[in-house]
Amino acid sequence: MELRVLQYFLAVVDAGSVTAAAQQLPVAQPSLSRQLRRFEADLGVQLFSRIRGRLVLTPAGEQFVPIARDLISRADAVRAAASALAAGRLDRIRIAAPSTTLTDIIAPFIATIGPDDPFPALLEEDPAAVYAALRTRADLAISTDRAPQDTASTKLAIMPIWAFVPSGHRWAGRPSVTLAELADETTLLLPGNYKPRQVLDRAIADAGLTLRQPIEVTSPQLGQALAAAGRGMAVVSDDPRFGLHGLRIEASDGPLTLELQAAWNPSHHAAATIESLAARLRTYCGERYGAEVLPPC
Repeated sequence: MELRVLQYFLAVVDAGSVTAAAQQLPVAQPSLSRQLRRFEADLGVQLFSRIRGRLVLTPAGEQFVPIARDLISRADAVRAAASALAAGRLDRIRIAAPSTTLTDIIAPFIATIGPDDPFPALLEEDPAAVYAALRTRADLAISTDRAPQDTASTKLAIMPIWAFVPSGHRWAGRPSVTLAELADETTLLLPGNYKPRQVLDRAIADAGLTLRQPIEVTSPQLGQALAAAGRGMAVVSDDPRFGLHGLRIEASDGPLTLELQAAWNPSHHAAATIESLAARLRTYCGERYGAEVLPPC
């Protein structure tokens, strides 16, 4: 079935006759009549009755009209989608990131986007599986792990790892805590698949220290809640909650930090659009946390 003939069929229906339709189409009346007869033969359905030289829709033809209109509408949608793909446009962008990044950075950034930007869909991923989502269901992945070599990427921000204490803690007026001081306290730590935990464990091992009383918690939010209850110091990279005070953790080579990266498939049809959005996210990180968090490009 050719869409062109479907269009001819609907043109005759809308114009009321083959003669009127032929005047609107780039086809002569005899040719249009032949193509309609051939179309009916191919379908095995009589669409028109020919009464006193005029075409009148049969009951089957009446039922076929909305089907034909739907097919034409779908074909137009396919052409529009293909045109958008060819132009590199993206109506919907799927962003994969761990829960902390989605909550503290991506969601607030989304509040700043405009109506002409792609509609965002957020995909919460395990920290170790964020980049893998690019192979299946994500257009953009945000992670603290180094981006795979086969992706395009940009550095978004260098974020501190905090030791959070309640406002009444003896260190609440300080800007930082040393690794040795931290190691002697009760620490509320994330599971080993979280980057803040990995960075802290590496720094503790490099310094030849041992955490005196580590307690593993299931989420950053729970860690902060327990810290607010006075049960220890929460070591996380989240924004502060529950009125907690954040202490930077100082190692011998400087404060403990995470580097946030954005990655995407360089062969994505809308790679330029995704790259532009990632650049805006980097700018947003600087506006939200201060220019000092922005890494060299």
